[in-house]
Amino acid sequence: MSILSIRHLTRYRYRNPVAFGEHRMMFRPLESYDQRVLSSSLTISPDPGHLCFIHDVFGNAVGVANFEERSKELVFDSRVVLDHQPTPAFAGLEGETYTGALPLAYDAGDLPDLARSMERQHPDPQGDVERWARKFIRADGRTTLHTLLADITQAIHADFRYATRLRGGAQTAVETLFLKTGACRDFALLMMEAVRSLGLAAQFVSGYIYTPPRHAGPLTRLGGGHTHAWVRVFLPSCGWVEFDPTNGIVGNADLVRVAIARDPRQALPLCGSWSGEASDYLGMDVEVDVVSDDDAPIPITERLTRQSAKQPGGRTSVILAG
Repeated sequence: MSILSIRHLTRYRYRNPVAFGEHRMMFRPLESYDQRVLSSSLTISPDPGHLCFIHDVFGNAVGVANFEERSKELVFDSRVVLDHQPTPAFAGLEGETYTGALPLAYDAGDLPDLARSMERQHPDPQGDVERWARKFIRADGRTTLHTLLADITQAIHADFRYATRLRGGAQTAVETLFLKTGACRDFALLMMEAVRSLGLAAQFVSGYIYTPPRHAGPLTRLGGGHTHAWVRVFLPSCGWVEFDPTNGIVGNADLVRVAIARDPRQALPLCGSWSGEASDYLGMDVEVDVVSDDDAPIPITERLTRQSAKQPGGRTSVILAG
């Protein structure tokens, strides 16, 4: 896989014209050595009175739109063509073991910058999440970091039931651990809190997932049709490595990162507000389509018009990773 075409369309519908407050959006993938934006466009209707782009504290690209006119519809249409080159997950990590020492043997120069990503963000009063995480450490103390993180990823994928939930925030790690079910953001948060309990630095990642067409083979990916979420962990030998516990992916194969944050609440793809009567709100439609140049010999402009999913929304304009 090399060239991906991504369309992310969001449409809010109202019975009568309403006023819109500020909207903030994260649609543009992060530029890096393994993914490069070839082209991008963003169409907003009605036209915002002011639109600017900023980088947040994590370096994510954030669009900020303010509106002057009322409308019965608010539409965000983001289109991106991306050169995506997945890389090996554990280059240079062979033989590195987890000893149980806290914090992990990070370089002293890195620790001040990693500290907030090592802090637990959600309560675990009985130590359930940490106890669960420590089950993946070998009794003889010779667990490799590669094995430890891959086993946690695969355990969530195998033992927990995926359920799309497009409204509300992420469950706490304790809730997901005991419910044994959740959306991709819940699984990402559980893994993030679990590895933090072991002294590793971890961050939440929001973006898109590529799902090969059915005719391409038996491989399926959960989380397609809307935004997706996973986690990344900082390892001494090879830096940030990505893990998708929803699909059991180790590394960034099929994953397009858009936003990175310490907590899911800092990586909302789209959030904002509107003013009007509560009865004016009719609903929200979201379509996310990620296709590869290898999928079919049809033009990108045609493939970008495909519809793949619709979801209901809430009164506040907040879209969450499925």
